[in-house]
Amino acid sequence: MKVPQAIDTRRIVDAVYHDESRRVLATLIRLLGDFDLAEEALHEAFAAAVEQWRDEGVPANPRAWLVSTGRFKAIDVIRRRARFDASLNLIADELYAEADEERDDEHLEDDRLRLMFTCCHPALPADAQIALTLREVCGLTTEEIAHAFLTAPSTLAQRIVRAKNKIRDAKIPYEVPGRAELPQRLEAVLRVIYLVFNEGYSASSGDALTRHDLSAEAIRLGRLLLELLPDPEVMGLLALMLLQESRRSARSTDDGDLILLENQDRSLWNRELIAQGRALVERALSSRRFGPYSLQAAIAAVHADASTAAETDWSEIVGLYEVLYRLEPSPVVELNLAVAVAMRDGPQAGLARVDAVLERGELRDYHLAHAARAEFCRRLGLRAEARASYEQALALARQTPERRFLERRLDALQ
Repeated sequence: MKVPQAIDTRRIVDAVYHDESRRVLATLIRLLGDFDLAEEALHEAFAAAVEQWRDEGVPANPRAWLVSTGRFKAIDVIRRRARFDASLNLIADELYAEADEERDDEHLEDDRLRLMFTCCHPALPADAQIALTLREVCGLTTEEIAHAFLTAPSTLAQRIVRAKNKIRDAKIPYEVPGRAELPQRLEAVLRVIYLVFNEGYSASSGDALTRHDLSAEAIRLGRLLLELLPDPEVMGLLALMLLQESRRSARSTDDGDLILLENQDRSLWNRELIAQGRALVERALSSRRFGPYSLQAAIAAVHADASTAAETDWSEIVGLYEVLYRLEPSPVVELNLAVAVAMRDGPQAGLARVDAVLERGELRDYHLAHAARAEFCRRLGLRAEARASYEQALALARQTPERRFLERRLDALQ
């Protein structure tokens, strides 16, 4: 049966939107200098694509077509608004005059990296920098970002709006800073790339365990950033992402169910990514200017070095987590340290540490903290406590594979 042309075109446009929309948006923001206008132009360009590609065929370079169409759609919007503000005509004329300029968007300083540095400008509050970048550069929803920040979606939405207004009002330039300015802008950019990778490595919600598009984009940006600035922490972050990504094929069953690290088929781990990651870890640690990303990468490398789960050097991992906690004393790091201690010293030791974190209330809405507590209780034979913690974790989890895993654990306790 022949697929109707309209349906076929819609599928193609949807695929291009999935693969290219954030790059198109980044370029439109650079060209138009306005987040909201660029967003409007993006959607109008894709709406036009549905109609024109059905009749005229898909262009050879869909991204360039969308950028060009989006720019002219924005010019039309500005001209309509110029009926109420004559000064907008000059802006429309300038945009029209520049419309024939082309650029190589695969160049080192590509538009997404440029936009990322714009969103991470020091004039913006740190939390707004990251929230804006995750939303505009990477396309995460407000709900996904709020989950990463452990905060309310409405609060995140307000931060994003204020950040956009600040960029517009302060006329913050769309550019990758010079080498002298890069170090002071680096921390926020690294954190953004890290959060993007985390959302790709373990999606905060939805039917899939992972989102390969996000983790692949984070790794791509990490490689670009390393070319731009060979800093030890850039090496450490890229190493961490490569080592984590190496396990992708072993992390779920064919049906999409979660497989814990200890149960994974390690022959499926990508040895090439592991080799690249290990080499970067060694370079980063040898500099003696390493930070939290390099330490996390070193922990991932210890896991990669173990041919079986039983051979994992948990004492080394505990030591690395202790150094990481001194460097970055966050409740999530403390939780990971508790898990490592449990693997080395037994579940009772881990349970005491997790309870200390939960009693302070810092991770009460974090499902993995309750899941860890449930697991320790299960191993200790504390069935009622394990069941209560699994139920709490299940109430907070929003990802389907994780929910199925927790449900199976609960069923086993019945």
